[in-house]
Amino acid sequence: MKKSMVIQSQRVILCALCVFLFACGKKSQMGPTGTPEYAVTTIQYTPTELNSSYPATIRGMQDVEIRPQVTGFITKLYVDEGATVHKGQPLFLIDPVQYEAAVNVAEAAVKVADASVSTAQLTADNKKELQKKNIISEYDLQTAMNQLATAKANLAQAQAQLVNAKKNLSFTTVVSPSDGIIGNIPYRVGSLVSPSIQQPMTTVSDISKMYVYFSMNEKQILDFTREGATQGVLAKMPEVQLKLADGTIYPEKGKIETLSGVIDPSTGAASIRATFPNVQRILRSGGAGVVMIPEKNDTAIVIPQKATYEIQDKKFVFTVNDSSVVKSTEISILPINNGQDYVVTSGLKVGDRVVVEGVGTSIKDGMTIKPITPAEAEARLKGAIQQAAAMGAAKK
Repeated sequence: MKKSMVIQSQRVILCALCVFLFACGKKSQMGPTGTPEYAVTTIQYTPTELNSSYPATIRGMQDVEIRPQVTGFITKLYVDEGATVHKGQPLFLIDPVQYEAAVNVAEAAVKVADASVSTAQLTADNKKELQKKNIISEYDLQTAMNQLATAKANLAQAQAQLVNAKKNLSFTTVVSPSDGIIGNIPYRVGSLVSPSIQQPMTTVSDISKMYVYFSMNEKQILDFTREGATQGVLAKMPEVQLKLADGTIYPEKGKIETLSGVIDPSTGAASIRATFPNVQRILRSGGAGVVMIPEKNDTAIVIPQKATYEIQDKKFVFTVNDSSVVKSTEISILPINNGQDYVVTSGLKVGDRVVVEGVGTSIKDGMTIKPITPAEAEARLKGAIQQAAAMGAAKK
């Protein structure tokens, strides 16, 4: 029973504190003459840096599809999905039995052809001696020489078939063409594969560096290249950042390297590629993110977002004239912001005074106020909080 009474007493004190703090706040907004006081800031040029954001897709520096060059059943997998491999490392083994047999047949054919060449060479040499002694005719000698040429051609053909058979045998061991990461493996031991399969055996992605692709529309491209030749502009471009799918910022910065010279007529956009280092293998091919390009402006007009209010998708602020009368003023802003401030493109100029407190709640168009600085407004609020806390402590 006593515990419940204590809790109830604490709730009463808390409510009293809230009411007192609200009353103090209202009272502190009133000047000595009864004119409400509001924080007002004078517009000045503010150096600022904002980021333009562009949805992007992430690709490995080299994504190589692995396809078989011979037909056969997979008899062994040397790697698994996601494994790190090096150039020349075995990935799959296709049943080599028939290709080993083909090599044996080709080697036997080479030996037969080589023997035929030796026999034809002996015959041709013998015919030459006989023809010198006019024992045989020129026709017989030429026939022997032709037979030798045929035997040599047969030997060359057999040797070529042996090379092809050995090459096919080597193709039964499928190796990685580059360093990288193994992708999905749809074919397992026992699967029949051939050069005509639609889906590759796997993909090896070289992710030591990552290509991040994004697009700009035609207007943005014109602004992007306005200063001069494309390559000159690219060389002057600042480093860009990449926001990952989980909202975090990738720790390494990237560099814009290419800008497509063709605008896609169906989308009105051109492709741009930025390259990011990927030493820690954080980025993966096929991922998505947002490229952020910093934009610096030394003569920007920046106002707090809390100083604005919105009517029918239009932004407004309250300006203060020399007579301390507020007036609703429409402004235009950049589409990019840092979440706290807006960069004003029209509606305000240097020297204008803007109300930054009470907008959208207590201020009305045509009101007369007493302008104070934001620092004075903050000190007033702190004083009200301290007074409320002291009163609450006294009631205890």
